[in-house]
Amino acid sequence: MLNPENNGHLEIDEAGRIKLPPELLARYNIAPGSKIRLSESADGLQIQSPTRLAKLYIEPTSKCNLDCVTCIRNDWDEPQGMMSEEVFNRVAEGLKAFTPAPSIFIGGFGEPLSHPGILNMVAKLKETGATVELITNGTLLTPEISQSLVDIGLDILWVSLDGSTPESYADIRLGAALPQVLKNLENFNTIVYHRYGQDTFHHLFVKTKTKLGIAFVAMKRNIKDLPAIINIGHKYHAHQFMVTNVLPYTKEMTGETLYYRALVENEYRHASLPEIDTNATTYTPMYESLRNLYSNWSGFSTESNRNKCPFIVNGAGAISWSGDFSPCLPLMHNHTSYLGYLQNEERYSRQWIVGNIKEKSLSEIWNAPEHLAFRERVQKFDFAPCTSCGSCEMMAKNEEDCFGNTFPTCGGCLWAQGVIQCP
Repeated sequence: MLNPENNGHLEIDEAGRIKLPPELLARYNIAPGSKIRLSESADGLQIQSPTRLAKLYIEPTSKCNLDCVTCIRNDWDEPQGMMSEEVFNRVAEGLKAFTPAPSIFIGGFGEPLSHPGILNMVAKLKETGATVELITNGTLLTPEISQSLVDIGLDILWVSLDGSTPESYADIRLGAALPQVLKNLENFNTIVYHRYGQDTFHHLFVKTKTKLGIAFVAMKRNIKDLPAIINIGHKYHAHQFMVTNVLPYTKEMTGETLYYRALVENEYRHASLPEIDTNATTYTPMYESLRNLYSNWSGFSTESNRNKCPFIVNGAGAISWSGDFSPCLPLMHNHTSYLGYLQNEERYSRQWIVGNIKEKSLSEIWNAPEHLAFRERVQKFDFAPCTSCGSCEMMAKNEEDCFGNTFPTCGGCLWAQGVIQCP
């Protein structure tokens, strides 16, 4: 944090240069002579450093106990596996080179609780001083596991809920039973209550250790369930909700997307809206207004999410179960997706592995020149607008684009358009 004594102000010298305090330079891994990016938005100027590891996604396994219709595994032909103790220990050891410790998100394209060593992983990661989050489908969240996660001090447990009734839930998460998941949430809720006391639930801003988050993948078949999902989250005292769109990994799922107009239309109509209550009085007029506009809510523009990679902006990286390091989750595995809003166009994304943790340290991989150069390139985001164009064959892969960019290109990435998001 900036020094509170100067109210967050920075000094500018006579030559117009911004003087950053030494503690900020150290925190954000900015060395003298290095480059930082200054970007302009509706909210003002933003300084971004591509060199700081602020968040690390760790994939304990690419295996899962479910067979969901939304899953990337429906199109995979690569081997799946569990992170070995050797790989994990290398990751944990590598985190010591970063001060402050980056936050950790345990998840990827598998079910973390299916890994037999997951509790030990969480405990070791907490020993680094990092904030640790974990996402689960909730089916394996036994009372014993919940108790252990709370005792260890897991900061946020994310549970994916894509349906509010047994029928709608089973329609998406094949092989799972909603009543059991809700029972598991109830047990978790009870354990948190007993661990932290009554004030945990009576005061919204009490700083408890283990909080609950609810993640929802929005599709045509389940969007009507969202209000009930929010109510379920309130019942079990969820502190955070995250809603994302579906990314079709199979052609059958292209009919489920909800973001055609958000990407292809509404490019030139804008409105700035104040903070406003959402209730029976405002619902209909606000819906009729928003359906034809890009909107600003009290100065925050939905357009500001365009052409910004959340992984690069937030200083993130990702390590797969095999120890491969990638700059983001979308580049962690080879996969095919379908841009359903562009006549069901197929797009093959080739993984980009900067290095493997078994061969190099986390610091060496993170600071590799080709990795830092890529992060700087993505910050500029001078890629072809594949997500709203789709007029040439180059969009079918992330190898190159019509602006002359070479692999990996990011113009077709829906994460960078604010359509798909991760906790």
